[in-house]
Amino acid sequence: MPDIHIHRTHALGLAKARRVALQWAEDVEKNFDMECTILEGETSDTVEFTRAGVRGELIVAADHFALDAKLGFLLGAFSKTIEAEIEKNLDALLAKSAAAPAKKAAAKKK
Repeated sequence: MPDIHIHRTHALGLAKARRVALQWAEDVEKNFDMECTILEGETSDTVEFTRAGVRGELIVAADHFALDAKLGFLLGAFSKTIEAEIEKNLDALLAKSAAAPAKKAAAKKK
């Protein structure tokens, strides 16, 4: 089975990273018919996701996200496209979350 590995560093801290991961899980459940389970830990969380032909997990830590997924035979042919879509979605959520404090700080200065 083809594998997808994505690693993203961030400076959000665990609380904000958890919010990003929750939004990511909600998005993939809605848009890709995934079933997600969030397992909270003291220093990191794990978002397990699955659907026919896909199984994986997203590790959520204070300074990084690490996604590993296995694709079944039928989806394996589209692994690069699927990986690019996951990267795009995760990067957009990270950018949005990183920009939010800057917007709040600018609003307070006014």
